[in-house]
Amino acid sequence: MMKFLQRLGRSIMLPVAVLPVAAILSGVGYWITSAAGANLVSTFLSAAGGALLDNMPLLFAVGIALGMASKSDGTAALAGLVSWLVVTTLLKPETVALFTGVGDVNEVDPAFLRLQNVFVGIICGLIGAWCYDRFKDTKLPDALSFFSGKRSVAIVTAGFSLIVAIALFFIWPFVYTGLVLFGEWIVTLGPVGTGIYGFLNRLLIPVGLHHALNSVFWFDVAGINDLNNFLAGEGTYGVTGQYMTGFFPVMMFGLPGAALAMYLTAKTRRKKLAYGILLSGAVSSFFVGVTEPLEFAFMFLAPVLYLVHAVFMGISMAISAILPVRMGFGFSGGFIDLVLGWTNPMAQNPWLIPVMGVFWFLIYFAVFYFFIKRFNLKTPGREDDDILADDTEYDARSKDDAYLVTASRFLDALGGKDNIVDLDNCATRLRMEVADVSKVDDTALKRAGAAGTMKPGGKSVQVVYGLNVQFVKDAMEDIIEGKVQVPAGAAPERASTAPSASLDAGGAAVLTDAPPTTIRMRQPVQGRVVPLTEVPDATFADAIMGPGLAIEPTGDTVIAPADATVGATFDSSHAIALVLGDGTELLIHVGIDTVAMKGDGFETLVEKGQTVTEGTPLLRFDRAKIAAAGHPAITPVVVLNNAKATIEFR
Repeated sequence: MMKFLQRLGRSIMLPVAVLPVAAILSGVGYWITSAAGANLVSTFLSAAGGALLDNMPLLFAVGIALGMASKSDGTAALAGLVSWLVVTTLLKPETVALFTGVGDVNEVDPAFLRLQNVFVGIICGLIGAWCYDRFKDTKLPDALSFFSGKRSVAIVTAGFSLIVAIALFFIWPFVYTGLVLFGEWIVTLGPVGTGIYGFLNRLLIPVGLHHALNSVFWFDVAGINDLNNFLAGEGTYGVTGQYMTGFFPVMMFGLPGAALAMYLTAKTRRKKLAYGILLSGAVSSFFVGVTEPLEFAFMFLAPVLYLVHAVFMGISMAISAILPVRMGFGFSGGFIDLVLGWTNPMAQNPWLIPVMGVFWFLIYFAVFYFFIKRFNLKTPGREDDDILADDTEYDARSKDDAYLVTASRFLDALGGKDNIVDLDNCATRLRMEVADVSKVDDTALKRAGAAGTMKPGGKSVQVVYGLNVQFVKDAMEDIIEGKVQVPAGAAPERASTAPSASLDAGGAAVLTDAPPTTIRMRQPVQGRVVPLTEVPDATFADAIMGPGLAIEPTGDTVIAPADATVGATFDSSHAIALVLGDGTELLIHVGIDTVAMKGDGFETLVEKGQTVTEGTPLLRFDRAKIAAAGHPAITPVVVLNNAKATIEFR
């Protein structure tokens, strides 16, 4: 289920990416209209932004169909569009009026006026993706062969969408009407009711039913008409605006605080692209009050955080209703509406909103940061590698031609890309399942830059490469999927963080002319020191990666054994590489095969390139989780670039 939600969250990033700019265009257009009246510029900007914001559910239908399909194919996107058109056309008020025999469209159940929402867009996108995966290879009899394969997808999608439309025709009005009645009851609860409204307003955004509640409080459904009364400067001073005020501190300050927490906790190599999504979402939320770009960025990736956000919104609404502060908006609870409403006759102590905002910024930042780190939540930039394997959105690495050459040579030595059944990597090696082990050429792999090859049994093959193995693995995937062509050029040697490293005849990395040396350092983790030969993994036991020692840990924190620079960190957080002051490269690898845990039970405490002093905590791990996963916790400490080195712990 969590993998599905992560994939859904990733797919939502495609349509969400266009929303911040659209929101800002609409907001600026609204500001100009409010300040100087409608003119050519304001009309142009409002229309440009509205073109996307007003059709956001349609963007979700297409984007999710494309992202959730097993392959990013235009046919899947078309299927999502077909599903959306079928469902929304069948359930638009004019069509429903014909179904029900109502003469006037205005007499149609108001629920159908709110059917074109993000929730329906998501459903249509999922229908399109499922139909693509299920029917793209369908073979029909010769007489119908024109409609075989991908041509059948849109047709089948339309059929399934008819069934969904029929179900919504009966279900949607009951749900919508029930929420309206519930909202009318909430009105009688005072500030507590305002808080419940704020909580449900956020909680219902994923299904698009927040409009039902909004209509009760903002418009004249239950005699409140909060929004229109505020804009007209009418109503009751100190009362009018209470169902809008609490949105401002969260939208302007709270969500940007959450965005900062998500950025700071993103994986190092994905920070740059997470930065773009989170910054644009924070700007949109602060200035315009359009929160969807940020909310949908973590709504499905980390549902618990969205629940926390909904609770905080409820608390903000309740506190604002109790305090002597009132503000309203015509667009949303952002900076633009705050400035425009500052002198409104119904505005009460608007200066309190920024004061509350600072409080909410700190609360959101602290709580989101704690939850993300404590529970390893998959917010933007922290997704599992297998979720992102077919997506370049978060791929921050450089497409180095040399790694493509190495990847191509590895594939040839492994029996060709068709021989690769499954491909993954850990800190220093490629891990694969192959169709035929006899096709693997160990000698060719070593010539291509491998330090060694392991065959644990069955169809498994492991190729030891080095700290930059991730780049080779990514390049191999790109070649297998046909995304790139192999350039001409020499392949790089096994990756090293020190420029003076090279490969010896046996494939082990050594410093040029490096003499035998003894490296004395502090023990990096508490526990019993054992010879490297006791490690139940031949890559370490046979010193293929290099010489060293191992530790049976009793502690839970790896510290820097000497002053050093962090040479590499890993998404799975199970290992760390250091470059000591004399250029010695050190790998500390917690457990055996712990890369399979994908970071569960591990936490990296430093970043690549960071300078650390002896004793600095580097990573933390949970021995109980490692044991529960069936992996040995023994921790090799290996010198990567001097085969003649000896390690001694102080």
